[in-house]
Amino acid sequence: MSKTSQDDDVQFIASLVDILRERELSELEVERRTGAERKLKVKIGRKGIFQPVRPLIPPAQANPFSGPARREGPPTAAAKDSVDPAQHPGVVTSPMVGLVYLQPEEGAPKFVELGQKVSEGQTLLIIEAMKTMNNINAPRSGTITRILVDNMSPVEFGSPLLTIE
Repeated sequence: MSKTSQDDDVQFIASLVDILRERELSELEVERRTGAERKLKVKIGRKGIFQPVRPLIPPAQANPFSGPARREGPPTAAAKDSVDPAQHPGVVTSPMVGLVYLQPEEGAPKFVELGQKVSEGQTLLIIEAMKTMNNINAPRSGTITRILVDNMSPVEFGSPLLTIE
């Protein structure tokens, strides 16, 4: 995705947020075609948990981490780390473009640590999008096996955030 296209998407989403506020709507969903092979689907609401939306563009274009995963025999610890994190069955992906926060505020403990057991619905991290803090909750119970993002790092829609096994 080009920088201009991403900037246009952010401006479009910001205008939708303005409409949501001005008209006092609780939820707004819009889909638009932004190219021959690219669609943008946006669903925003005032309150509630955002559910991940299935990408509308091929994964090779949407996910810079995708590529052929090669394995020789059973996976070893080293091979497990080299496998594309986006292809892991327990991966939690970003439902939006934004900035990741691994802790509720500076100096506070992180929401989750590597090896920690989590319950379904538990807050894993926060993604700030257009000055709105969005809790990203665990879609299932399990153990955090990888944290794939850094605190205050930008993420795009579909980016792998962490894995739960």
